[in-house]
Amino acid sequence: MKEIMNSEQLSRTLKRMTHEIIERNQNLDDVVLVGIMKKGYPIAQILKDNLKRFADIDVDIYPVDIQAYRDDIKSKDQPVNQKIEVQDKNVILVDDVLFTGRSVRAAMDAINDHGRPKQIQLAIVIDRGHRELPIRADYIGKNIPTSKNERVIINMQYQTVYIEDIK
Repeated sequence: MKEIMNSEQLSRTLKRMTHEIIERNQNLDDVVLVGIMKKGYPIAQILKDNLKRFADIDVDIYPVDIQAYRDDIKSKDQPVNQKIEVQDKNVILVDDVLFTGRSVRAAMDAINDHGRPKQIQLAIVIDRGHRELPIRADYIGKNIPTSKNERVIINMQYQTVYIEDIK
C-alpha cells in the first residue's frame, strides 16, 4: 500500500472543502449534508463540525443507505425507511471516493424518494476517474489518477488515504 494523504493533509483538505461549501452557498440555512453509508457519513460529520466552527451554522446531517438502489448489485432488500428531510433544500451529498459514479446515482435515487431538493451538490474526498456515468463532483479533495487494478482506501480511524493494488 502506498500512502497518498496523511492525517494532516486529509484534515487540511476537508477544511478547504468546507470553505468552498461556505463560498458557494449563499444561504447555509438551506444546506443539509447527506453522507453515503459507510464511508461518506463520517466525512459528512467532519464537514458538519467544520461548518459549525468556520461559519457558526449547525446544518442537518443524514446517513443514506444505497444498497437497495444499486443497479450493479443484485439485492432483494427493500429500501431502508430512512427519514431524510431534503424537500426544497440544497443537499450536499458526501462520499469518500468517486469512481464509476454508480454509488452517487444510487444515492440520488434514494434522496429523491424523500422529496425534491432545490439542488444536489457532490462532495468527494478522492476523484480517481474511470466514470461510467456522466457524474462530476462539485467539491473535490484531490484528483488521483488510478488504474482499474488499484483501489483507493480512506481509513477514517487513522485519517489516512492509501492506494493498493488489487490482486
